[in-house]
Amino acid sequence: MRYVVGYTPTESGADAVALASAMARAQGAHLDLVYVADRHTPHVTMNPEGNRGSAAEQRVLAAEREGLALVPEGLEAHFHVRQADSFAAGLIDAAQEYRAGLIVVGAASDGLFKRHTVGTVANSLLHAAPVPVALAPRGYRRNEAISRLTLAVGQRVGAEAAIDVAIESAERRGVPLRLVSLVELDVEGESGENVNAAHIHANTVLTAAAHRLPEGHHVSVEVAHGRTIEEAIEGLEWDEGEVMIVGSSRLAEKYKLFIGSTANKVLRALPVPMVVIPRDYQRVDSFPEV
Repeated sequence: MRYVVGYTPTESGADAVALASAMARAQGAHLDLVYVADRHTPHVTMNPEGNRGSAAEQRVLAAEREGLALVPEGLEAHFHVRQADSFAAGLIDAAQEYRAGLIVVGAASDGLFKRHTVGTVANSLLHAAPVPVALAPRGYRRNEAISRLTLAVGQRVGAEAAIDVAIESAERRGVPLRLVSLVELDVEGESGENVNAAHIHANTVLTAAAHRLPEGHHVSVEVAHGRTIEEAIEGLEWDEGEVMIVGSSRLAEKYKLFIGSTANKVLRALPVPMVVIPRDYQRVDSFPEV
């Protein structure tokens, strides 16, 4: 399994490498650090006989040294330079070429510490990527193995791809799986009915997950509610090594991402990494190695 990591020599790039490393530890996954350059930027890997002394090439070579130095010992990683019209396009092309199961990027640099701020690159990926996208919150530096997975199950049926990925990943990693349904009490409709519907759906998913996971594998369910989605998120307890999994919006094209309004609210309040799974996504040989 390969993970494409969107890398630049910035705090955001370091966040992405840390998250990719944490997610790769239990998988034996290979990291592909991808540096996307403008189509007019020369680089020695594209022109081995060229002059290595240009300022542009020196910047790329420095980024390669810095990026690979962030990868913990024991993980396999390579650095790639790709020329593309945009950073997001370069990452998507790389993921398709390398048959990667995941694209990992960091938050924009102007956000709050340990929170997500969706920059241009992440926004483009969240509306076009054909593979799962993992987003590291600003300042994320933990590279120990993931300790728990949380799946947002919503109040309605659907998001089967995300459910399948969460169950498969929890089993493969041997980590607890928490199912969370978030209820916004200020929306139209009876609050009591919304909470009751959330409990029913979450427990239905819990029963299905328990049947698919090995006996004794820890799986739990929580229904969190508040006047807003952000308030519901803040009412939950989060492990330092936790990752949240959400499904793509129903508005998404088949096998593509499109993050909906609820997931956007979750993302901005979430203190841990988030992985977004494309609608109806399924690898030919296996589910993505989240």
